[in-house]
Amino acid sequence: METVLLFFTLAAATSAYLLWFSLLARKLTGPTAWPLVGSLPYLYLNRRRIHDWISGNLQTTGGAATYQTCTIAIPFLAKKQGFYTVTCHPKNIEHILRTRFDNYPKGPTWQTAFHDLLGQGIFNSDGETWLIQRKTAALEFTTRTLRQAMNRWVNRTVRTRLWVILEKAALDRTPVDLQDLLLRLTFDNICGLTFGKDPETLSPGLPENPFAVAFDSATEATLQRLLYPGFLWRVKNFLDVGAEKRLRKSLQIVEEYMSGALEARKEAPSDDLLSRFMKKRDADGNPFPSSVLKRIALNFVLAGRDTSSVALSWFFWMVMSTRRVEERIVEEISAVLAESRGAHVGKWVEEPLTFDEADRLVYLKAALAETLRLYPSVPEDFKYVVADDVLPDGSVVPAGSTVTYSIYSMGRMGSVWGEDCEDFRPERWLSPAGDSFQPPKDGYRFVAFNGGPRTCLGKDLAYLQMKAVAAAVLLRYRLTLQPGHRVEQKMSLTLFMRNGLRVYLKPRDLVAPPKAAVSA
Repeated sequence: METVLLFFTLAAATSAYLLWFSLLARKLTGPTAWPLVGSLPYLYLNRRRIHDWISGNLQTTGGAATYQTCTIAIPFLAKKQGFYTVTCHPKNIEHILRTRFDNYPKGPTWQTAFHDLLGQGIFNSDGETWLIQRKTAALEFTTRTLRQAMNRWVNRTVRTRLWVILEKAALDRTPVDLQDLLLRLTFDNICGLTFGKDPETLSPGLPENPFAVAFDSATEATLQRLLYPGFLWRVKNFLDVGAEKRLRKSLQIVEEYMSGALEARKEAPSDDLLSRFMKKRDADGNPFPSSVLKRIALNFVLAGRDTSSVALSWFFWMVMSTRRVEERIVEEISAVLAESRGAHVGKWVEEPLTFDEADRLVYLKAALAETLRLYPSVPEDFKYVVADDVLPDGSVVPAGSTVTYSIYSMGRMGSVWGEDCEDFRPERWLSPAGDSFQPPKDGYRFVAFNGGPRTCLGKDLAYLQMKAVAAAVLLRYRLTLQPGHRVEQKMSLTLFMRNGLRVYLKPRDLVAPPKAAVSA
C-alpha cells in the first residue's frame, strides 16, 4: 500500500512539475528550455562566447519591430520566476536607467557579492548612501583642477614609461602585450589621481606590485560570487576554501595598502580624490570614517582602471584591422599638432598631447565611441526589480527578479544602428560636415558610460585619457598583430581580451600636413 501511495505521489509531483514547466516554456522567447535544466546546457556550451550567444538570441526573437528582449530559463540561479529577462531595446533601457530608476537598483544579490571588496562605495550602493557619494563626487569631477591632475599623470606615465618600453620593443623587434601595458598605465594613473600614490606597475621589466596583484585576485574572486548560486560561495566562505580563501588573503593586502595611503594623506593632504573626500561630510554632518574613505577610493580605482584600458585595447585592434581609419586618425593628430607646435615633426613627439590638444581630436573620439559601441567595456549589466513592472515593449518583469540589459548586443542590432551595424565606421558619430562629434539623438542607443542618474562622472576624463594615450602610440608607431595570436573575449564583467593583445611596433614616418590643412 505504501509503495502504491509513494508511486502516485511521485507521479502527481512529476505531472505538476511538467505542467508548470510547459506553462513556463510558453512564456520563454529565448533558447529552448528543457525540464529540470532549462537553458543551462546552451549556456554552458556557449560560455566562451556568452555575449555573442546572447546577441544571437536577441536577434532571432520575433520580427524586426519586436526583437531585442528575450527570456532565458536558468533554474536555481534565476530567482523568482525561473528565468532571466534579457533586453537590448533602447526604450527598455531608458525605462530601467532613467524613467523607473528607483525600481531598478543594484539589488541585494549584487551588493552582497561585492560588499567585502567595495563595501558601500558609490558603485555598490543604492538609495541615500549612493546619492551622498554621487553628489560629492559630481562636484569634484567638474573641477578643472581634477582635469589638470589627470593630464599630469597621463603625461608622466606616457613620457617616462610607456614610450620607453615601446621604443625598446621596436628596436629589439619583439612583441609586447599591449593590453597588459595599458592596464598598468591606467592603474598607475587612477591610483595617482585617487590617492596620490603611484604603484609604478608600468615600469621597465614590468614588475609585479602586491597591491595590483591582490586587487586583480580580489576582483576575480568576487566575480565568481555572481556566477554561482549564493549558497555555494557562502559555504566556501565558511570553510575558507577556493576563491573565497583567495579573496580573504587578497583583501588583507588591499586593506594594508589602502590604510597606508589613507594615513599618508592625513599627514600630507594633496589634490587627489581621497584628500578631497576627507574634507567632505556625510548626511549627518560628520566626516566620512576611514573604513568608508578606503572603500570610496577602491570604487574609483575599479572604475577608472579596467574600463579605459579595455576600451583602448579593442580600439587598437580595430584600428589595425581598418587601416583607412588609422590613416585618418594620424592625419588629424598631425594637423592639430602642426597648428599648436609648428610644422617641425620632431616637436610633435617630444611630449605627449595635452588635454587641450586632445580636446580637438574629433575623429579620434568618434573612433573610440565606435569601438565602445561594438566592444563596450561592460558588455552586460544587471538590475534588481523592486516592484512588478512592464517594460515599454510589453515584457513583464516581476518583483524580486533580475533584468539584464545587453550593451554588447545593442551595438549589433540593425534596427538600432542600421544594416551596417557590425561595421567599424567612426563616421556615424560625426556631423554631416564631419567637423564635430555628434552622439545619437536617442542617448539610450549608446550606454557604454551608463545612463540616467548613474551616468559615468568620469566620462569626459576617460575620453581625454584614451585620446592622449591613443595619440601617443599611433603618432610614433604602426602596429601589427603578432602572427598566430588569437584575439578572443574573456568572459568577465569587463570585456578583457583572453590572451591579451600581442603586437609588433614599427616606427612611423610622420609627414607635416600641407599649410592649407594646418591653417584650416
